[in-house]
Amino acid sequence: MTRIVLMSAPEVAAIPVHECGEPLVSAEADGALQIDSRRRDDAGAFAHLREGVLARLVRAQESLPDGLRLLFVEGYRPLSLQRAYFDGYARELREINPGWSPAEVHTAASRYVSPPEIAPHSAGAAVDLTLVTADGDELDMGTQLNDSPEESDGACYTSAENIGAEARANRALLVTSLTAAGMVNYPTEWWHWSYGDRYWALVAGSGNAVYGPREL
Repeated sequence: MTRIVLMSAPEVAAIPVHECGEPLVSAEADGALQIDSRRRDDAGAFAHLREGVLARLVRAQESLPDGLRLLFVEGYRPLSLQRAYFDGYARELREINPGWSPAEVHTAASRYVSPPEIAPHSAGAAVDLTLVTADGDELDMGTQLNDSPEESDGACYTSAENIGAEARANRALLVTSLTAAGMVNYPTEWWHWSYGDRYWALVAGSGNAVYGPREL
């Protein structure tokens, strides 16, 4: 099996960031994508992305078969929210696995939530999304979006084998459209895609990231 590089890996942290200064823009204001409300916040921060990331999503959507669309669930996260997500999941893992060392907890937590110092979401470089029909019905992707490895018995991993044929085909469609648009997937989360961040730079073979953490 191909080794999965986690967000917590030293080789990810070692990627330099050459911030390009591209603005954060609202996918809601753009209007090209269907926006889900499950992660909505008062400021609408969740619907923001770097301009170049949003353009790639629109391009990916245009390549989908007729009758299918991307459903945008969550993009930008302030660092404070990313830290709360990570700390909360790490706390759950410590309770389930009291014998784990702090390093083991940190590594395991990064399967599902990026460490704040690396987080693509806080750079406006990552989006959580899925596929829907023209009527807005979500396609079968094998798990619910944001199911953890514990909740899904590992089926949240993009290449998981413990999902049905229909879900596997739908994931392949998502992978094809987003990869062609230049984005990369975090392989422990079928729904997480990014461009321009440190993880993207590692996977794509770029010498540096172009998006670092930003405040909206």
